[in-house]
Amino acid sequence: MNIADFHAGAEFFAHTWLGAHIVDDGVTFCTYAPAASAIAVRTLAGDTPMRRTDDPGFWQAHVPGLGPGDPYTYLITHDGTTHEHCDPYGYGMDLRPAYRSIVRDLSFDWHDDQWMAHRTICFDEPLNIYELHAGSWRKHSGDRQSTDVCDWYTYADLAYHLIPYLKQAGYTHVEFMPLMEHPYDGSWGYQPTGFFSPTSRYGTARQLMELVDALHVAGIGAILDFVPVHFATDPYGLGSYDGTPLFEPADKDLAVSEWGSYNFDHARPEVRSFLQSAANYWLGAYHFDGLRMDAISRIVYQLGDKTRGINKPAVEFVRNMNGGLRYLNRGAMLIAEDSTDYPGITKPLDQNGLGFHYKWDMGWMNDTLNFFRTPPKERSDNYHMLSFSMMYYASERFLLSLSHDEVVHEKATVVQKMWGDYDLKFPQARALYLYMFAHPGKKLNFMGSELAQLREWDECREQDWSLRQFPLHDSFYHFCTDLNALYADHPALWANDYGGNGFAWRQVADPNNVVYAFERRSACERMLCVLNLGSGELADYVVRLGNACRARLLLNTDWQQYSGSTPKDECRWFRLKDNQIVCTLPPFSGQLYLVE
Repeated sequence: MNIADFHAGAEFFAHTWLGAHIVDDGVTFCTYAPAASAIAVRTLAGDTPMRRTDDPGFWQAHVPGLGPGDPYTYLITHDGTTHEHCDPYGYGMDLRPAYRSIVRDLSFDWHDDQWMAHRTICFDEPLNIYELHAGSWRKHSGDRQSTDVCDWYTYADLAYHLIPYLKQAGYTHVEFMPLMEHPYDGSWGYQPTGFFSPTSRYGTARQLMELVDALHVAGIGAILDFVPVHFATDPYGLGSYDGTPLFEPADKDLAVSEWGSYNFDHARPEVRSFLQSAANYWLGAYHFDGLRMDAISRIVYQLGDKTRGINKPAVEFVRNMNGGLRYLNRGAMLIAEDSTDYPGITKPLDQNGLGFHYKWDMGWMNDTLNFFRTPPKERSDNYHMLSFSMMYYASERFLLSLSHDEVVHEKATVVQKMWGDYDLKFPQARALYLYMFAHPGKKLNFMGSELAQLREWDECREQDWSLRQFPLHDSFYHFCTDLNALYADHPALWANDYGGNGFAWRQVADPNNVVYAFERRSACERMLCVLNLGSGELADYVVRLGNACRARLLLNTDWQQYSGSTPKDECRWFRLKDNQIVCTLPPFSGQLYLVE
C-alpha cells in the first residue's frame, strides 16, 4: 500500500497492509484510526497495545503465536471512552451474533487460468445471469422455514449442487447477492459490517475461493453484489470507528439512510481508498468476474433525491474507482443498479461517463411488468407501454433484470403479476420471457422464477422445488431452459445488443390486436419475434419482412410441451411468399423464427 495514495483517495490495495497479516512467527495488525488516543488488539493471547506508526493515523502491533482461524477485535479509546470494534479490513468474521474478526490465510491454488485469460465483458457474447441468494436457494431441511446455521448450504454444497443446475439450465453466469459479512439475515447482505470478510454463514474464505474456482472450471462466470453506498450501524462496525465519524458524514442529516444504515462519506479520501480496495479485493483475491454495485442512484444524487442535486464527490469517487478497477481487472464487469435517468452511466470515462459496463434497465422492468398486469381490454390503450423501451435501448448498455427486488415486499412473484387466474398466468409469463430474451440487452433472472414460483421470496425458506411435480410448473421450467439454450446458440439475440442495426420493428402499429413483431440481427443471422399479447387467436396473421426467402420456427410459447395448445411440428424450413410470414397466433403467445 502507498500511504500517500491512501490519503489521496487513490489506493486500491489498502488491504495488503491494513488488517491482520500472517508472518513467520505470528500476525501483524494494522488499523487506521486517527482520532484514537489508544488502541489495543484483543486476541486469545490477551490485549496487546498498538503503537502509532510514522504516519500517526495508523496503529500497529505484532502478536507472536497467532495464525489462521484466530479471532481478534480492536479496543479503541477516544476521549476516555473505549469501544470494541471488528477490523474494517478483516478477512473473516464470526457468525452473528458474534462479531470478532478472524485471521485468514488467503493463499490458494487456483485452477482457472484458462478462464481468467479468456473471460470477457460479453458485449458481443451471451450474458444470461442467474441471481441467487446463497442462504435460500436450497436448504438441508428442505422447505422448512429456518435460520439455523446447520440448515444453510455451505459454499461447498453450492459448488456440488449449483454448478450442474446452472449448466443444465443454460445460464452463463451466476450473481450472488452480497456475501460480505452482515449481522442481520433479513438485510440479505445489503447492510454489511465486514467489507473484506466473506460471510461465515456458508464457510470460510478458502471455501468461497473453491466455489468460484469450480464455477470457472465448469465454464460459468461469477458476479458479486457490492455495496458502495452504506453500511450497518451496529456499534462494533464502522460507525464512529475511532470515536468520530470516520466513515460516515459528520452531518447527521446526511449520515443515516432511509434504510437505517450509515451512508459513506465519499468526500473523504480515506473512505474512497477503503471502498476501492474492497472492490478490487473481491475481483482480485476471489477471482469474481464482475461487481453489481447497489444503489447507484445514491451515488449520482444526494441521498438518491434528484431535487438535492448531483452528489459531486460521490460521482468523482465512482468514476475513479471504475477507472482503476477496469485497469486492474481485465475482463471483469462493472454493473450499475441505477433507477435514475442520469446520462452516461455506461459511457467511458473519456466521454464523461461513469465507466460502468452495464446498467440495469429499471424502466424496461417497470413498464413490462405493468403491461402484463393490465387487463387485455385495456392493452390497446397501453400498447406503447411495451414498445417504449425500444426508443432508448441503445442509449446505455442495458441489462434486463427481473431480480429479487421484484418478488418481495408484497409485490408478488413474476408469474403472479400476470393478469388473470392461475391458468392464464402461465401463457403470459412464457410470452413475457420470450419478449425479454428477444429484446436487446443482456439478461438476469432471480432464482425460483424459472419454476413459475407463486410464493414471494423469503430468505428463511428454500425455493419451492416441489412445484416441478405439477405439470404447469415443470413445463414452465423446461420452457425456460429451452429459451436459455436458444439464446446462447443464436448470435442474433446477443452479438449486436447495442448497435444500430441489431434491432428493427416489423410490427408496432397494431394496438387493436396487441401484436408486436421485431427482428434481431447479427452479422451471420436474422431472427424474428412475433408476439400476440391479446386475448384472442389471430389466424393467418401477416408479418412483412424485407429480402427474406425462407424461415424456420424455433420456438412457440404455445407448444403443448409447454402446456400450451399447439402441437409441435418438425422444426423445418419453409419458403416465404412475397417476403412475408403468415402465422396463426394463439392468445397470449409468442413465436421465434430464424429467417434467411
